[in-house]
Amino acid sequence: MFDESLLEDPDALARADVHGLLRGVAAAGARVRTALRLAEEAGLAELRPDGRPRALLIAGSGPEAAAVADLFAALGSGVAPVQLLTPTGPTPAQARWTLPGWTGPLDLLLLLSEHGTEQGLTDLVEQAYRRGCTAAAVTPARAPLADAVGQVHGIALPFAGPGSGFDSAADSAPATTDTGAFWALLTPVLALIGRIGLISASTSALQAVADRLDAIAARCGPAVATYSNPAKTLAAELDGSLPLLWSQGPVAAAGARRFATVLATRAGRPALAAELPAALTAHGPLQAGAHTLAGDPDDFFRDRVEDTQELRLRIVLFQEAPDQPGSAAPAAREQAYAHDTPLSEITAPGGSPLDTAAELLALTDFAAAYLAVASTERP
Repeated sequence: MFDESLLEDPDALARADVHGLLRGVAAAGARVRTALRLAEEAGLAELRPDGRPRALLIAGSGPEAAAVADLFAALGSGVAPVQLLTPTGPTPAQARWTLPGWTGPLDLLLLLSEHGTEQGLTDLVEQAYRRGCTAAAVTPARAPLADAVGQVHGIALPFAGPGSGFDSAADSAPATTDTGAFWALLTPVLALIGRIGLISASTSALQAVADRLDAIAARCGPAVATYSNPAKTLAAELDGSLPLLWSQGPVAAAGARRFATVLATRAGRPALAAELPAALTAHGPLQAGAHTLAGDPDDFFRDRVEDTQELRLRIVLFQEAPDQPGSAAPAAREQAYAHDTPLSEITAPGGSPLDTAAELLALTDFAAAYLAVASTERP
């Protein structure tokens, strides 16, 4: 049960946040700075790349690797193909990855792991070595994966875990509760890819992302009242709804897909993501049939005491900038109005694509955390 009144009580929120979800989201800026420092100490600044890779292959356990790959594809604007390697196996612990048949010396394999103990990723390093493919990893120092990458003369960038050490596998929290893991995995690879020249991600640009994440944390933190807190407002709006996450622009689309994943993994809430203008057609029938999500409103004699809470649709419109000529946002608003579907809008205030990503991802991370914490059963 979602307790909206809890959003107005910072002390009660802190007590309910038994897994530290909000603290982890608020520390995203610090995780970026620490990850950047550790990458520089690992020798990234001395890296002298010999041309750009033909393709980026990304492998990792958990949903964060997929989100990182998705965002890279959006930020890279097609400069190099980005392919996420999906694992096979009967259980996550027995996952195995396989390189595509075309992989060779011109490609770069990026391995992302918060723990660095997955045998399947270590085996993948051996596959890359046999193909002549360069391997790089973001993983805790001294973890088996870091050792494997070092043995094939790849580069292992330390994972900035949530603990005080930031460089030990023992400091890493479980993926389900480490809400800052995404930025700790993303930052070193952004720095690496920026060094190679595939995207614009200088040290100063990444420091600016950290500053922006701090500013969002100040704007969306527990002490800020709901009426002026966009994350709390969005969480309250999404309660009891099936969100339709409509996006315009590649970075916004990556943000919407990550929000759907975060809602599922942290708040236990379903959501559907689609890009405009295709979303208008894809979700139109769902809007038209929204009355079937709840009980029959014309059944006067039904027992309303035993009714479950009505599940309604709500559109969340992600945009990288305010409406421009040719924007599909006006059509999205018109369709929402025609079907009487409530609509929330998230628009980045401007800046570089990295700034846009930070704005969209951090705000929605906070919203998902508020949904999870305020829905926690308490004695």
